[in-house]
Amino acid sequence: MSVQSRRDFLVKSAVLSATVATTSTLSTPRVHAGENNALRLGIVGCGGRGCGAVDNALTADPNVKLIVAADVDKKRAAAQLDGLKAKWDDRVAINDDSLFIGFDAYKKVLESDVDIVLLTTPQHFRPTMIKEAVEAGKHIFAEKPVAVDGEGIKTIQEAGEIARKKGLNIVGGLVNRYGKSAQEVMKRIQDGAIGSVVTARGDRMGGPLWTRPRTEGQTEMQYQMTNWVNFNWIASEFINDVTIHQLDIALWSFNDQPPKGAYSLGGRLARRGPDDGDMYDSMATVYEFEDGRSLYAFSRQIPGCFSRGTTTINGSKGYAVIGNLESVASVFVGGEEIKIPRGEVSGYVVEHKVLIDAVRSGGQTYVNNVNYMTNSTGAAILGRMAAYNAQYVTWDEMLASVGDKPSEYSWDAVPPTLPDERGRYKIAIPGPGDGWGYLD
Repeated sequence: MSVQSRRDFLVKSAVLSATVATTSTLSTPRVHAGENNALRLGIVGCGGRGCGAVDNALTADPNVKLIVAADVDKKRAAAQLDGLKAKWDDRVAINDDSLFIGFDAYKKVLESDVDIVLLTTPQHFRPTMIKEAVEAGKHIFAEKPVAVDGEGIKTIQEAGEIARKKGLNIVGGLVNRYGKSAQEVMKRIQDGAIGSVVTARGDRMGGPLWTRPRTEGQTEMQYQMTNWVNFNWIASEFINDVTIHQLDIALWSFNDQPPKGAYSLGGRLARRGPDDGDMYDSMATVYEFEDGRSLYAFSRQIPGCFSRGTTTINGSKGYAVIGNLESVASVFVGGEEIKIPRGEVSGYVVEHKVLIDAVRSGGQTYVNNVNYMTNSTGAAILGRMAAYNAQYVTWDEMLASVGDKPSEYSWDAVPPTLPDERGRYKIAIPGPGDGWGYLD
């Protein structure tokens, strides 16, 4: 995956740090709401995070109901949905007629009479689904990250502008934006509590997410889709899947300006298992900005090592630390720590409440997170490209990148990467050569 040659947005309030506006010029799409003001949900991607998002939405508002779902794996989807039904009873109205299976099954959800669609598949598929959901006139919850290459970033940016003109709300799954303590710290930063923001550092140190061994009879495409967090063409490195949260907070403190470029180093120090795919386990990236500031991101996925998931924002008078999912939030000035308590309601629930309330408002309130969704995902992709190439990569070069795709979208398709006779996948190896090779 080589580099291909092809706004200062000032946040004046910390209210959810979303692009929220009240306007009378937006066209207002029809909302399917009965006398009890009920809204209808559809979901694409019924895995743990997807059904978790449904649970969050049902928790956020008593008058929403899941009526249609799509996934590529019927057995997994049915098991996850059965868990939701056990908790929510008839608010999860999914049966054999409303659960669609296959790579094109998402189209059935978009054709359905739903108000909000939850897009929670692996990120490789997100740009196309967001684009088509906007075309279908649906309000959207899109889980992070939202793309694996620059082509996808641009697709979503274009769809976001169309959504704005249509009055379609889009909320992204960068959950820290909706955490009460993170919002309070960011408000203090924007009010000058630590002085001018000078640098930021995102740390995401921990173990691997998960691996799933091969099962008898699987095609290579089935195996890689099942084990998707370990393959670049589907996920675009682990910094895109997890460190994106720390990058997002840091970019928030920089008034959501994208970096101008980055250089990076990374490698595969401990991942040697048969199901570890083709991704790195360590990465360090320096992002540079037009105003001269820098953002540093340090990531590792190796079990049994030092762990941390925080963003540190350094100012001219002090600094602030924001932990992932409100694990910690503090402002340090003059040697004193001011601890910010976490909210009583999870950001996972709040983000859906914000979306649902905006849909119910009929255009009086509008939310569109596309700007920071694409900036943060783009920064993660930029870091991966810089590490793989060991070159300085610009933001424009990232936007010009086009990722690998399978021969087609079916279980018999040929994925972009294949194992050798020993079961190894090529990984990025910077330096002389074609840039890809095997590790013994």
